[in-house]
Amino acid sequence: MCGIVGGIAERSITNILIEGLKRLEYRGYDSAGVALINGGHVLRERRVGKVANLEQAVNESHIAGSLGIAHTRWATHGKPTENNAHPHVSGNVAVVHNGIIENYQELKDDLEALGYVFTSQTDTEVVAHLVNDALKSTPSLLEAVRQVVPQLKGAYALGIVHTDHPNELITVREGSPLVIGVGIGENFISSDQLALLPITNRFIYLEEGDIARLTRTSIEVFADGKRVERPVKELDATVSNASKGEYKHYMLKEIYEQPEAIQQTISQALNGNSLRADFLKNAEADFSRIQQVQIIACGTSYHAGMIAKYWFEQLIDVPAQVEIASEFRYRSPVIVGSTLYICISQSGETADTLAALRDTQKRAAAKGLSISTLTICNVATSSMVRETNHSLLTLAGPEIGVASTKAFTTQLAALMLLILKIGQVKNTISAEEIAAITAELWHTPKVILDTLQNNEAILRLSELFKEKQHCLFLGRGTQFPIALEGALKLKEISYIHAEAYAAGELKHGPLALVDNDMPVVILAPQDDMLDKLKSNMEEVQARGGELFVFADVNSGIKGKDRQHVVHVPNISAVLAPIVYSIPVQLLSYHVAVLRGTDVDQPRNLAKSVTVE
Repeated sequence: MCGIVGGIAERSITNILIEGLKRLEYRGYDSAGVALINGGHVLRERRVGKVANLEQAVNESHIAGSLGIAHTRWATHGKPTENNAHPHVSGNVAVVHNGIIENYQELKDDLEALGYVFTSQTDTEVVAHLVNDALKSTPSLLEAVRQVVPQLKGAYALGIVHTDHPNELITVREGSPLVIGVGIGENFISSDQLALLPITNRFIYLEEGDIARLTRTSIEVFADGKRVERPVKELDATVSNASKGEYKHYMLKEIYEQPEAIQQTISQALNGNSLRADFLKNAEADFSRIQQVQIIACGTSYHAGMIAKYWFEQLIDVPAQVEIASEFRYRSPVIVGSTLYICISQSGETADTLAALRDTQKRAAAKGLSISTLTICNVATSSMVRETNHSLLTLAGPEIGVASTKAFTTQLAALMLLILKIGQVKNTISAEEIAAITAELWHTPKVILDTLQNNEAILRLSELFKEKQHCLFLGRGTQFPIALEGALKLKEISYIHAEAYAAGELKHGPLALVDNDMPVVILAPQDDMLDKLKSNMEEVQARGGELFVFADVNSGIKGKDRQHVVHVPNISAVLAPIVYSIPVQLLSYHVAVLRGTDVDQPRNLAKSVTVE
């Protein structure tokens, strides 16, 4: 959602911070700002828009300093204004932040009761005031930050400086990415190593919950209040944004990037718990006229479309169909007026989807029909974006692994935003329902982060798959497409034959496949279908099947003989598909690694299918 960079050195770091922001601008460009500590003062410049605007202001003001922090923003809480731009200041404290403080409103209320005056609408400003207040009881900036962190709920990376502490930079990582760049007589922080590659190729990758104190000559990292050592890793200085960093494979890196990717994606549309007024504003007239939706996609994107069909019909009462692009384009489909045609593609260049779009546009024009087209895509410059009436970007960043992970979950997030917008325009969903879903959307990255804590447990399950040749995935409702996605992932990278079924279809044939050698993966969130799903599980066990269950922590499903259970944190039923994507991704990844396959470049496949 945002990019942060900071540093402490013997030299002025103004230009280093600005150049770092330029490299992080893919993370947001609603506003940018920098704060430098010099002569006992906070020297701050902030500007709306791109980093170039900030650079011009800094050049004109000639501010300089050897200790500082900087930020480029995707607006979340509060519009893209100069007052809402980071860094935020309270007294002599300056803070930059990437992430979401979920409980900022209650913290804000408490701080206002203490007399603190807020100058922005952001969630970040509470951190600055909290640190300022904590310094009343301790002279240590590090200790003040330690006191504040337990009060914060959500996901965040922080950079904090103070005029009375001109020789130290404090940083915190919880749910948002953060690396330390290790120099000689200088040290830096950033959201992405990319920002620091011009000045260092040595990095420390902070872990969840780490608090670090940087000086010019030292880096101290603390976890749970105790000093810990984090290894320094050296990278080729020529690596790009697509570097694997500390991860063994791109796919694993991209799985772990999903909390951040989803935050970025939803941030473009939300202001607090409501839709931003400018979100898809140009599409409102078209949305008001549509009577139905037709989704066209391939592969993983098709599975995202299947989930969207449930959401369109259940949440906003709009009929929706979803079809595989390669089938749709060749079956002479009937084009219907007042229809929104949605193309979903990671690359925006998928040959069949692009051809289906163009054919639909030609057929509509030949009949004189009024239709609208929209692309959901991860590449802003793609053909699909250029050739549709409207577009909604998934801000996942580069996805290198062939097996799609973060592109898929950001597609789901984008689709939910689109559905809320259409429902709002057509008055088929209440403001209260929008607020409830958006609040849960903000919380989803944290739930995913907690779900990722099951990595070791899922690895243990994967060891039982190593020698298997076949697998069944079962789910009901919106979990059926996730079952399809899980089966696809397992096939793509481990080469195990896998099939997915709606669990209610078991008795209509697939149950014949179940025996002692057939692992069956079950997706069991806390929803209206849970009791029926439990009956399906009993049917499998009665026939000797071995169950591997990803179940809601409150589902009541427990492990037993030939029933292995990994509990997933609670999430609303409507957003459960996003969260339950994570365990099936991890399962497929670990099975593939154990089988020794090329995880990132599986045989016979490519990242973008640009030929028929």
